[in-house]
Amino acid sequence: MTTTRDELAAALIDLQELTERLRRDCPWDREQTTRTIVPHTVEEAFEVADAAINGDDAKLLDELGDLLFQSYFLALILSERGAGDLTDVARGIHAKLVARHPHVFGDVEAETAGRVRENWERLKVEQESRTGVFHDVPESLPALLLARKIQRRAASVGFDYPDVAGALGDLAEELDELKAELRGEPVPETEPDRRVAEELGDVLFAVVNTARKLNVDPELELRGAAARFRARVDGAVALAAAEGVDWTSLALAEQDSYFDRAKGTV
Repeated sequence: MTTTRDELAAALIDLQELTERLRRDCPWDREQTTRTIVPHTVEEAFEVADAAINGDDAKLLDELGDLLFQSYFLALILSERGAGDLTDVARGIHAKLVARHPHVFGDVEAETAGRVRENWERLKVEQESRTGVFHDVPESLPALLLARKIQRRAASVGFDYPDVAGALGDLAEELDELKAELRGEPVPETEPDRRVAEELGDVLFAVVNTARKLNVDPELELRGAAARFRARVDGAVALAAAEGVDWTSLALAEQDSYFDRAKGTV
C-alpha cells in the first residue's frame, strides 16, 4: 500500500481539524491542560511499545494513532498559548534531525551505529549550548531508562568500561558488596536496612550498565521477563488443574516442578 503525498497531507490536516473541533466542542477536551494530558501521553507510549514488542502490527497501527493524537493535542495547547503550533513542531524536528545527521546531509563520516550515537551526543552539546555531563536528563523517566541515559552521558565523555567484561566485573563486585551487608532474613513489610537498600540499588545500576554494553534495552527485557514469568505461572496452574491439583496449595518444590514443565511450553 503506497500513500501519495496528497493523501498523507489530507489525512494529517483532517486530524488537525478534528483535534480543533474536539477542543472546541467536547466538554472533556476543553478542560484538559498539558499537566492532565501528559499521563495519557505516557500511557499511550507504553501501549505503542507493547504492540511493537509483541509484533502485533494491527495493534501497533491503532496505538500509533492514539500517540499521534496526543502530539496533535499538546501542540494545539501550545498554539493557544502563542508558544508555537504543529507546524513549528514539524519544522523543528525536521531541522533538528538534519542537523544531527551530518553523515547523511553533510560530509561527516559515520559508518557504524555507535559512531552515529557519539556524533549525536556531541552535536547536542554543540548545537544547543548544553552544559554539564548530564544536561537535560528528565527525572520523570522510568528508573531503568533513567539509569541507562545517565550511563550513556557518562560514556559520551569517556567515563565507561571499555568492554562487557568490565561491566560484568563491576556487577559481580556490587553483588559481593550486597551479600556482605545482609544480616539474616528481613521481617516482611518493614523498612529495609538502608545499607542493604543502597547496595541493591548499586546492583540494579550495574545490571543496567551491563545491559547497555550488551545493546539490550533493560526496560523492554525486564517487561519481557515479567511476561514470561506470568505466562509460566499461569501454565503451571493450568497443568496442575488438568491433573486435578490445586497448584496454590502445593509445597514450593511441587509448585516448582509444574513451573519447570510450563517453561518448556512458554
